[in-house]
Amino acid sequence: MSDPIEILLVEDNPNDVELTLHALGKYRLSTRVVVVRDGAEALDFLFSEGQYAGRVPENPKVVLLDLKLPKVNGTEVLLRIKSDPRTKSIPVVVLTSSNEERDILESYRLGANSYILKPVDFEQFTSSVKQLGLYWLLVNQSPRLEGRP
Repeated sequence: MSDPIEILLVEDNPNDVELTLHALGKYRLSTRVVVVRDGAEALDFLFSEGQYAGRVPENPKVVLLDLKLPKVNGTEVLLRIKSDPRTKSIPVVVLTSSNEERDILESYRLGANSYILKPVDFEQFTSSVKQLGLYWLLVNQSPRLEGRP
């Protein structure tokens, strides 16, 4: 059996993906990160559909979700995650560059567990990812849903 997926990173910006993976690796916070590049792929992954149709359903420990995504935006992904009994208990951290009050309010209204602005500075970004990983992977205890690992 493979190691459980710890993080689903939903991010279309290759630089942000690289920085996030670098920070997680630097602090050895996660061995299993799945990266998807748009909202449609995130939903396919989470619900074992499309290109992930054969995947055994396995919830990540946390979803790091950008809001500004191609195909299906992050708000819609968040809505789908939090409205389905199979995935609603997955912690979702919105990790975005949007400082719009309406985005913050809407994210929390839809069930986001945290809303974090992406720092522009490399060291600050690395520190933010480290703190995210420490909390969501090592400190937080998530419930297990029946029928889902």
